[in-house]
Amino acid sequence: MEGHRFQVGWVFSVFPLCFFLFFFPAHCFYLPGVAPEDLQKGDPLYVKVNKLTSTKTQLPFSYYSLPYCQPERIVDNAENLGEVLRGDRIENSPYEFKMREPRMCNIVCRKVLDKKTAKAFKEKIDDEYRVNMILDNLPLVVPVRRFNQENGVVYQHGFHVGLKGRYAGSKEEKQFINNHLTFTVKYHKDPHADSARIVGFEVKPFSVKHEYKGEWNEKTRLTTCDPQAKRAVTSSESPQEVEETREIIFTYDVEFQESDVKWAYRWDTYLLMADDQIHWFSIVNSLMIVLFLSGMVAMIMLRTLYRDISKYNQLEIQEEAQEETGWKLVHGDVFRAPANSDMLCVYVGTGVQFFGMILVTMIFALLGFLSPSNRGGLMTAMLLLWVFMGLFAGYSSVRLYKLFKGTEWKKITLKTAFMFPATVFSIFFALNALIWGQKSSGAVPFGTMIALVLLWFGISVPLVFIGSHIGFQKPTIQDPVKTSKIPRQIPEQAWYMNPTFSILIGGILPFGAVFIELFFILTSIWLHQFYYIFGFLFIVFVILIVTCAEITIVLCYFQLCSEDYRWWWRSYLTSGSSALYLFLYAAFYFFTKLDITKPVSGVLYFGYMLIVSYSFFVLTGTIGFYACFRFTRLIYSSVKIE
Repeated sequence: MEGHRFQVGWVFSVFPLCFFLFFFPAHCFYLPGVAPEDLQKGDPLYVKVNKLTSTKTQLPFSYYSLPYCQPERIVDNAENLGEVLRGDRIENSPYEFKMREPRMCNIVCRKVLDKKTAKAFKEKIDDEYRVNMILDNLPLVVPVRRFNQENGVVYQHGFHVGLKGRYAGSKEEKQFINNHLTFTVKYHKDPHADSARIVGFEVKPFSVKHEYKGEWNEKTRLTTCDPQAKRAVTSSESPQEVEETREIIFTYDVEFQESDVKWAYRWDTYLLMADDQIHWFSIVNSLMIVLFLSGMVAMIMLRTLYRDISKYNQLEIQEEAQEETGWKLVHGDVFRAPANSDMLCVYVGTGVQFFGMILVTMIFALLGFLSPSNRGGLMTAMLLLWVFMGLFAGYSSVRLYKLFKGTEWKKITLKTAFMFPATVFSIFFALNALIWGQKSSGAVPFGTMIALVLLWFGISVPLVFIGSHIGFQKPTIQDPVKTSKIPRQIPEQAWYMNPTFSILIGGILPFGAVFIELFFILTSIWLHQFYYIFGFLFIVFVILIVTCAEITIVLCYFQLCSEDYRWWWRSYLTSGSSALYLFLYAAFYFFTKLDITKPVSGVLYFGYMLIVSYSFFVLTGTIGFYACFRFTRLIYSSVKIE
């Protein structure tokens, strides 16, 4: 993927194109991806190396942190902001091919291990690290045959640094390195020309203790694999052990295989992994249940409210309003400003910022702009959209603040611009210090941290102020009923209307709308798999919005019927409590699905999931609040109140 570090200009250029494609559908490949390259026979192919990854530690390392063979000069590939934050470190390698020219037993280099290098290899083998490589923007995969599945083959990203095993008759476990790689480059040939395009990049790793006659020199021929004798490596029967003073010879084969897969569909192999049927069935099943529940809730609410409003209006006509009951009784207090109203305004503004970021990101993803072929594009887009959505955050928070008859709008603006980002940045900085202490490539460089701060202070904060200024200039939102001067006493509530209980109950349904999809999202993040079903994710997002709105409205209605008018904060916390269930599910996932043993990796997992849960709280809380805000204004403007 070509570009400049922190390259952000493409985001501005794709906005008009997005809307054009939305209204005028066209057949095209991934945008903005890498343009197809037509290769002639004999054209050079350069393999790039990426980070070493492990699902056991979640700490990436650069490829050359291990004493692998190096080219004459290591060149860092240009990376965008998203790639840097992901820990990608793309560099050149000594693996170079020529298009459609197979090679057998090509010697890369010879290494003699000392105590330090042997220890480094052993540690990475024990932690099950995988080597990631890239050719023509395609990640390297290892085909694994599974006989119990229809397609028979699944693909794992990258190959293991090595494996652990025992010699026959020995109980001592040893580490063996994968030092021979058999690459397969798949290509699709142009039927009208001699050119071809790369559509696949696979490898089969082997551990081989290479042997040769005489002393080592540049012209030494191996006896374990020899292109002249047509002797190839096909197994790891005599593996290469990792020990101090041991000699390791790195070799590779490369073969080219014609494929019927066209260049535009080459990513399908990587995206269509395993368990597709289970995935689709689970998602559809979950959505159907939530839709059914939402439909029932909507019908109950519409019938109940229609009956209530009709009854209250008839009571007015019959002059029986002296015995008011239910939600109409608290009409003089329902729009009274809540305690800590400033903080509520800040949280609502931040939630609007999140909602805008996620909505636009979803649209980009649906249009194919954020496919996995655009490495780092998703994170870059989300960061930039968050920054620009500060305009709506400032506007929303100050509009609500003015409703509460506030006058110090600059104070609210500062809190909106700094409270949530400062909290997240503090956690992120602490986690980054831990990663840096482990000397991992996942540690965000100081220059990138400065760039993030500049995006925050240079663009986001000014936009929040602009939005706040616009919002404060707007006329104050008028309440449908007048607020009495003396607050009404709230009667004793039933046990099931206890705030803590109702808030915790309210979060179950929104969480139920997303938890199956959440499993696949967590798997893609922590088990290093691609996530690509943005169509279903968008549907789940819509269902989440509907569910948050309906459950909050229902509980708000019951609360007002029991003559408790303190709905402002409770409406936010009711749907926002789903974030608690998200965090608990993340803990369950950690202990049941992940094999993380290092304390630092555990801290990283729960630290990042805390940020995700906090963000989910702000998003769902804001959705519930606005639903309840609209609901209360609607019902109190629909009845006759003297």
